[in-house]
Amino acid sequence: MADIYDIIIVGGGPGGLSAAIYGSRAKLRTLVIEKGKTGGQAATTWDMENYPGFFAAGEGSTGLTEVTGPGLMEAFTSHAEHFGAQFVRNEVVSIDAAAKTVTGKDGTVYHGRSIILSPGAVPRTLGVKGERALRGKGVSYCATCDADFFSELDIIVVGNGDAAIEEANYLTKFAESVTIIVIHDEGTLDAAPMLQERAYKNPKINFVWNSTIEEIKGDGIVESVVLKNIKTNELTEMETNGVFIYVGTIPQTSFLGDQVELDARGYIETDNCMETSAEGVFAVGDARVTPLRQVITAAADGAVAAVAAEKYLIEEEGFRDTVLMETRPVAVLFWTPMSQKCLAMMPMMEAAVQAFGDSVKLWKLDTYRNQRVAKRYGVSANPTLLVFHNGEMVQLLSEDEITAESITAAIGNLLN
Repeated sequence: MADIYDIIIVGGGPGGLSAAIYGSRAKLRTLVIEKGKTGGQAATTWDMENYPGFFAAGEGSTGLTEVTGPGLMEAFTSHAEHFGAQFVRNEVVSIDAAAKTVTGKDGTVYHGRSIILSPGAVPRTLGVKGERALRGKGVSYCATCDADFFSELDIIVVGNGDAAIEEANYLTKFAESVTIIVIHDEGTLDAAPMLQERAYKNPKINFVWNSTIEEIKGDGIVESVVLKNIKTNELTEMETNGVFIYVGTIPQTSFLGDQVELDARGYIETDNCMETSAEGVFAVGDARVTPLRQVITAAADGAVAAVAAEKYLIEEEGFRDTVLMETRPVAVLFWTPMSQKCLAMMPMMEAAVQAFGDSVKLWKLDTYRNQRVAKRYGVSANPTLLVFHNGEMVQLLSEDEITAESITAAIGNLLN
């Protein structure tokens, strides 16, 4: 018999690790599948200065704890392991949303009761001549990984968002000079104001405005770049020892196929509980549609998804075992204790069902706690009575239709 996990988490970035912490702490059997080192892009970002309660290593601040991106992700991983989350190294190549199975590159099939997708995103490439050939030979997408290779050398950073400006500042700890190639007019950056101010004040940072890279040149290693001024189309060659590229990310969602809905860019669409278009399949972090992609938002996604997965398991499996798998007719009473009408009608409804004795089962379902089931069966008002038989709904009595006589007639028709 297959090993079945309560939650299978695909990807060990901050969102997946946060979900693992919350899932395993709730005593759910939790598995994290990660093809590489846990932590995602956060594990390759050295300066971590906007995660609450921490500041970037080496800067110092009263009352705050020093941390790096890799250090924070190691702490996330240890935290999840402490509560019992299991980790396995594998690359996921497909999922079956309906069956709740995940298939690894080595052919292993993992069986779950719910899935949380945290595949993350990878840096977007420029697609220019020389970029692919010189990748790892002076072309980089990770300052934390490669900065020390460029000590006392001149390098270029392409991009002007938070990641580009933040990493450019970090690179100045190693490089002799850092030149940022910006596509916008002079003085216009897309990064946060604090990051801009720091970059402008950094004596090692220079800017080239209204420009893009046309080509990366070098014989075995990066030696220069060809810059193009987007206003004049003028091409100029600039010597450099390295090129760090930060021009956005691409979600790692191709393995999902048509199992969940994606937007036009390939990001996973979710509701506010992180649930995808497939029931019991959730998504967190950089690979989902979200206005902000940061460690703190990914971690929040993970917490929400794990709690939503827990509620999904309780509600779905409780309803299945109690109602859908029952051979007797089941009268399901959708109600809420917040409604005076429900409270007033409850004795009558219970008495009408209980008059049939053990031949009929009564199950009261709080719509506040079981919104998923209520929505599925179109229950919008309280109270509502649904009659099920052999896993199928056979009768719905709306709020105004519920009387002792209507209940007796609905159930009696099934027993006669």
